[in-house]
Amino acid sequence: MADLFSSDETTPTHPAPHGTAPRPLADRLRPQKLSEVIGQQQVLGPEAPLGVMLASGALSSIIFWGPPGVGKTTIARLLADETDLHFVQISAIFSGVPELRKVFEAAKLRRANGQGTLLFVDEIHRFNKAQQDSFLPHMEDGTILLVGATTENPSFELNAAVLSRAQVMVLTRLTHEDLAQLTERAERELGKTLPLTEMARFALYEMADGDGRSLLNLIEQIAAWKVDAPLDPEQLGKRLMRRASKYDKRGDEHYNLISALHKSVRGSDPDAALYWLGRMLEGGEDPRYLARRMLRMAIEDIQLADPQAQAVALHAWETYERLGSPEGELALAQCIVYLALAPKSNAVYTAFKAARAAARKTGSEPPPKHILNAPTKLMSEQGYGEGYAYDHDVEDAFSGQNYFPDTLPRTQFYKPVERGFERDLVKRVAYFDKLRKQRGG
Repeated sequence: MADLFSSDETTPTHPAPHGTAPRPLADRLRPQKLSEVIGQQQVLGPEAPLGVMLASGALSSIIFWGPPGVGKTTIARLLADETDLHFVQISAIFSGVPELRKVFEAAKLRRANGQGTLLFVDEIHRFNKAQQDSFLPHMEDGTILLVGATTENPSFELNAAVLSRAQVMVLTRLTHEDLAQLTERAERELGKTLPLTEMARFALYEMADGDGRSLLNLIEQIAAWKVDAPLDPEQLGKRLMRRASKYDKRGDEHYNLISALHKSVRGSDPDAALYWLGRMLEGGEDPRYLARRMLRMAIEDIQLADPQAQAVALHAWETYERLGSPEGELALAQCIVYLALAPKSNAVYTAFKAARAAARKTGSEPPPKHILNAPTKLMSEQGYGEGYAYDHDVEDAFSGQNYFPDTLPRTQFYKPVERGFERDLVKRVAYFDKLRKQRGG
């Protein structure tokens, strides 16, 4: 609900009625209309999907996909206000089939009386396939306008039928500028300035990690402190616990970060690679998984441009297994720097892929007879091994004979690159090709 807070207008502060608990700051700052939302202009702007929908008066079902604290719930509530729909909110964590039936029945009665229903389903990905399917007929006949919220990738977690009837809109974590704007809004509401230096404010935004709700909770704590002078980042860090980074070892963040790590290595950027390695380790990723992925990077993106890269990756893995954390993680860091700076090639991968495609296409073509063994008289009579030249007995230990099937023209699958060790292999390939042509292979 965080990025949703008013950026310009000041909401008057109302003391809590006598005998009631004070409202949390996040609740007090909840905006009253979409124009007061901070951030998410890629969705809410005049030319953005939701802005266009509202301007045309044709609102369709929506799935909001984004991290916690970026406004999914509040935007859904404000959509109901702006479209005169009755707002109903349920959570997939606490709701089952009986609750859904009641919601649908109430929506039908409402529709019969001339009012539509905006059904907001939080954590919609937690519903199973049958529960998700139950929405379909009510979406199709207009009984409900579904607005779902999920922190998981809808492509993997939601039914194709639901996705085909809804538009996915991606909400992003708040920027530091958004968080600064939200902090100013909170200070106006509280009637005081936070006792922080400029650097401490920046550290506060780092602690919030793009989550507006988390930021407001931290601000509420800071506002209650009694200090003689503004706090610097170190003093702030001693008083507040840093918010844990968002990382799910089985979810989107896992795949997003390992993709970032792998592509940073492929792009020969050791600094970015170290950053993503650190992010994954700080998030609790298993170092053994990272070691395995580094080995994959060596054989997928470096290959024979640096044959030693594979050994470096294996040794780093072995070192971690012997030392454990945290000492063994340094071996992984050394490995990731080596891989990032190594010359890159995928020539073997490309060659192997092409060779397998040719193998599938040619099926059962036999090898040429001159390279077949003839352990029996019958096989010898059939010409097996006839004319075979033993390479060690000829000049340069290279006969230049054909080793492809007789019906298959010679094909160059492996084309080494002019990088790293493969520069030498380019010369070897050319050398043997020249000899082969001279000797009629």
